[in-house]
Amino acid sequence: MKFNKSFLTIGIIFAALGLILGLEFGADLSTRDTAKALKKLEATFVLLNKQYVDDVDPDKLAVTAIRAMLEDLDPHSLYIDSEDLKIVNEQFNASFEGIGISYELLDGPEDQDTLSVVYVIPGGPSEDVGLQSGDRIIEVDKASSIGYKDVDVQKNLKGPRGSVVGITVRRPGVLNTLEFLITRDKIPIFTLDTSYMLDDDTGLIRLGRFASGTDREFREALRELKAQGMKRLILDLRGNGGGYMKMAVLVADEFLTSGQVIVSQRGRTPDANDTFRASSGGLWEAGPTIVLVNGGSASASEIVAGALQDHDRALVIGRRTFGKGLVQRQWTLNDESALRVTVARYYTPSGRLIQTPYENGDRTSYYESKATLRTGDGAKNSADLLKEAPDSLKYRTASGRLVIAGGGIIPDYIVAADSVSDLMQTVLRRSLPNQFVRSWIDTHSAELQSTWVPDQSAYISDFGVGEVMMNAFLDYAAKKGVVVGNRSTSVTDQAIIKTFSNEDLDSDDTVLRVILKARLATRIFERSTYFPIIGTVDHELSEVLKLWGPAENLALDYTASN
Repeated sequence: MKFNKSFLTIGIIFAALGLILGLEFGADLSTRDTAKALKKLEATFVLLNKQYVDDVDPDKLAVTAIRAMLEDLDPHSLYIDSEDLKIVNEQFNASFEGIGISYELLDGPEDQDTLSVVYVIPGGPSEDVGLQSGDRIIEVDKASSIGYKDVDVQKNLKGPRGSVVGITVRRPGVLNTLEFLITRDKIPIFTLDTSYMLDDDTGLIRLGRFASGTDREFREALRELKAQGMKRLILDLRGNGGGYMKMAVLVADEFLTSGQVIVSQRGRTPDANDTFRASSGGLWEAGPTIVLVNGGSASASEIVAGALQDHDRALVIGRRTFGKGLVQRQWTLNDESALRVTVARYYTPSGRLIQTPYENGDRTSYYESKATLRTGDGAKNSADLLKEAPDSLKYRTASGRLVIAGGGIIPDYIVAADSVSDLMQTVLRRSLPNQFVRSWIDTHSAELQSTWVPDQSAYISDFGVGEVMMNAFLDYAAKKGVVVGNRSTSVTDQAIIKTFSNEDLDSDDTVLRVILKARLATRIFERSTYFPIIGTVDHELSEVLKLWGPAENLALDYTASN
């Protein structure tokens, strides 16, 4: 009976794969080697289920086999279980159904986490009923939420649009608990982090990822900035790990003239080959443009940066991008899990392969080599890299400029990472600004809300971290083992205590105040407010502003030739 059940399980797995993936096994297994290998896999699976000393979970064994097969191929083909797939789909679809909050889990008594509201999504159902940043959710539908994990939040607060959930909240500074009935709704996940005017002429758009709706958000931001008088644009793709290729094509299309190649993909099968071109009527086909990238810019981000660089449409500045240029397709399996499989590779318009080299299955060396590449590039400029590159890795843009292949997009101007003092490294590594702001808003929320909400622009321009707040932060840091000056600490473990002089603080004082202001803004307003504040001390952004001359020359030449 055990044999029959196991044989039936493996038969269902392969039949389901054939049905779902659209494979014709008769054709695909026509070669003797392929058929022989499949029989070997099937025999092993059945043998383990029948003969292994302990009971074997067939589903678990199948998943282990699938993951092992994928790991031997490339670093980005993977298996996604059904629960993780729901979260992945939310991110790509740029929406979910729930109550509309950003949350965090705080350490509570007896290691029981407390669910805390970071900020309330504007226009969502939680804002409608009056939920506030800093609120602690202690019950959901009359059941305790103390000790919740992320999976519990997903299970109990998310739900179908129109359904109702009751929550009980403890609000700092308020004696009694508060109860809310919240009708769940569709909550958008915005892929555009922020857009604003840096000065009278310069607009900035920062894209966090490429998902459903990114093209719409990008066009809306472009229109708004143009209406404010934007004459030149910074497209900030730092940390953008990619997403839908289609969205990258649509974003790049706004910069390029009709017919220009944006990206090509080449695979083993004819249906994996394709070339994507710009259409007519882009919203920003002439203005000077700088694209800002770093090692966290990957996939779809690299498609945009590579296309604009190869057509001499924008100046690319920052650090070498991640180098993920593998085209993947996703197939859903019969248990709502999925396979994401590489079917082709991306190439920029000049023919550069975006993907960095890899050895099959060796993920450790793959990621280590990327870190080494980015570190090495940061110490050089683009001209040095061009001299060192072999001829096989040199390509030319539309106007004849030399650019480098070999993995990722290498900027026209490399900006090395800014040096960070030991004090700032310690403060940031221990996440002290975020922790302090959380406690500060617990006692100052009412004052901050009444003074600044909803006027974000006034907060950005006028709010300053004064001496009272700064001293409170330094006292808080001391209690956590980061002691500046002669402040006392309650930490008894000497191994985690780090001491600094007041002189150490002098050079970091301005930056630290800006970080505190920016962190506070994410709790009073929303995440997008963080970026224009932190941008005032952004080393890479300040370097960009020095390079408008070359960017403007590129724009003039592009317009003249197109």
